[in-house]
Amino acid sequence: MKRILINCSYSDELRVALVDGAKLFDLDNEFNAQALLKGSIFKATVSRVESSLDAAFINFGNERHGFLPLKELSSEYFTNGADGKRKCILKEGDQILAQVLKEERGTKGAALSNQISLAGRFIVLIPNSEKSGGVSRRIAGEERDEIKNALSEIDIPEGMSVIVRTAGLGRTAEELKWDLDYLMNLWEQIKSTVGDAPSPSLIYKDDKLILRVFRDYFQG
Repeated sequence: MKRILINCSYSDELRVALVDGAKLFDLDNEFNAQALLKGSIFKATVSRVESSLDAAFINFGNERHGFLPLKELSSEYFTNGADGKRKCILKEGDQILAQVLKEERGTKGAALSNQISLAGRFIVLIPNSEKSGGVSRRIAGEERDEIKNALSEIDIPEGMSVIVRTAGLGRTAEELKWDLDYLMNLWEQIKSTVGDAPSPSLIYKDDKLILRVFRDYFQG
């Protein structure tokens, strides 16, 4: 029997575990002080690029600037140099989209990515990257092949990629396509907001953890 276990015994942290019998198949946590930060998308400004760290420091509105590894940039920020090597063209003062992967802890700033991930009920859309795609690592065997077959029937726009979540198990290509269309519309709304927004500013705020759980597992 599948169950949702919620632990809020610590005043500043909420933990949610999804179990099937004695098997844990999903786990997430959320810190109250920054509950709405993880997954949020900001229009942000590059404060400096540190080549020695292969990373950039990003002003996204927090007192402590975020940390963005250059490998987390979309392909638009790279070009091929005269020597044929891939070169990062990001520079101080550039305005970019930055999504929070991990909230700041201790003396470390938040971990950021420019490769945006938008989570739907069944799939995750990465609208500005072709690096990721396919099926959640938690899905294996015949179930993985079934999802791949359903995914092959969906027209994924060029320059984008998707990952099918565990909640996508047993879903038809039509259901996955419905979820993709929803996320595509969400991405268009985000893009339409960016142009006129000041930097730094919040562009998109992900749902709180407990709402995400009910969205993903208690619909239809």
